[in-house]
Amino acid sequence: MPMKSTLSLPLSQDWACPDEIVGEGVGGEGCVRRSTVVFRAVDPRVSFPKLEESLIAWWRESGVLARAIPGREDGPDFVFFEGPPTANGKPGVHHVLSRAFKDIILRYKRMQGFRIIGARGGWDTQGLPVELEIEKELGLSGKRDIELYGIAPFNQKCRDSVFRYVRDWERMTDRIAYWVDLDDAYVTYTNDYIESGWWILRQLWDQGLLFRDYKVNMHCPRCVTTLADQEVAQGYKEDTE
Repeated sequence: MPMKSTLSLPLSQDWACPDEIVGEGVGGEGCVRRSTVVFRAVDPRVSFPKLEESLIAWWRESGVLARAIPGREDGPDFVFFEGPPTANGKPGVHHVLSRAFKDIILRYKRMQGFRIIGARGGWDTQGLPVELEIEKELGLSGKRDIELYGIAPFNQKCRDSVFRYVRDWERMTDRIAYWVDLDDAYVTYTNDYIESGWWILRQLWDQGLLFRDYKVNMHCPRCVTTLADQEVAQGYKEDTE
């Protein structure tokens, strides 16, 4: 059902009369009532960043996000998968761009009356980039050094590092008005998340959708691990020596 909106504007009313009867009293014969919209003066020195911040504060105080993020409870489902960033590094301009695209889609679907499933933040806490960052901090070089340092303390260092810049990410997300639930953000290293992944694989297995085969992947001899496409894109070099 389309929503109706009304706009109330301040009006100033006077009378437009023929020249021959002007001055003979308001609303005389032949006169026409004329309404003029009265606008408030606009400060030409307005600060748009402060204006945006005041609007964000109003959203927060009025609980707008809590009501808007889920969409309509009785609407059709729209499933959204948030690809989580790794918070062991600060957000960049490219993260602002990608989150703006996501937000446009979600806002459009909300306006269409959909119930949004999955509009929640998340933190990627696993992967080779996390380990490489800790290796640099500890002065280690390769798997052998990690084993000598201790796998358990090394893993703990990795866990501690992934939330290093969470506040910066939350501040950026809030500032650009990317409407996702950060209070209930998922974390990829928790058992709930990992077990959910195994549950999905089990469902695929039970339906006969998994099979065993061979695939050629990039391999890092230094890290002694197979590389994901994203990791290869960070600086793969041909070395035939």
